[in-house]
Amino acid sequence: MASLDQRDHMKIHAATEAVRSKTAARFEVMAVPVSDRYALWPVAYGAFAALVVGGIVALATALSLRDGFGIEAAVFVVVSLILEWPPFKLMLVPRRLKHERARQFAHRAFAARILAAKDRKTGMVVFVSLGERYIELVTDDALDRVIGQTTWNRIVGDFTGAARSAGVSEALLSAIDRCGLELAKHFPKS
Repeated sequence: MASLDQRDHMKIHAATEAVRSKTAARFEVMAVPVSDRYALWPVAYGAFAALVVGGIVALATALSLRDGFGIEAAVFVVVSLILEWPPFKLMLVPRRLKHERARQFAHRAFAARILAAKDRKTGMVVFVSLGERYIELVTDDALDRVIGQTTWNRIVGDFTGAARSAGVSEALLSAIDRCGLELAKHFPKS
């Protein structure tokens, strides 16, 4: 699972401030380790594993009900605890669901940071969820009308390619710079 260290956060903060100094639009960057806790997935897989192991043991041996239940309980606890480790947990969750949770988080961040601001002005959020391997540029209608979805899609596509080759931090810095160029061109600071 990708992560950002303190130095990465400092670079991202500096790049974000540089963009803010050149545009009248509100600009926010949010990078989170994961977008959801996915709390039920380890429990569900642990229960499934316990039932399977319990069934196999019941078919293969003549254990008492108490011993069978004890084995199932032990398997449930061990598997559930192992699957609580974030990389394992994220492997269990279907990609579509991970991306949906990240998308919901991105739109909540946009609502909280852009729409709910006291001084209402046009703006965007660059949202990256590291665990889900997800990026979204959430923009308001004014930015979409002027800059266009094609430009945002190109920035996201370039981020994806750069994240594979240069790493998430460098890819995010590049995306921030490109968003900043577009914002400064169309919504310059007065």
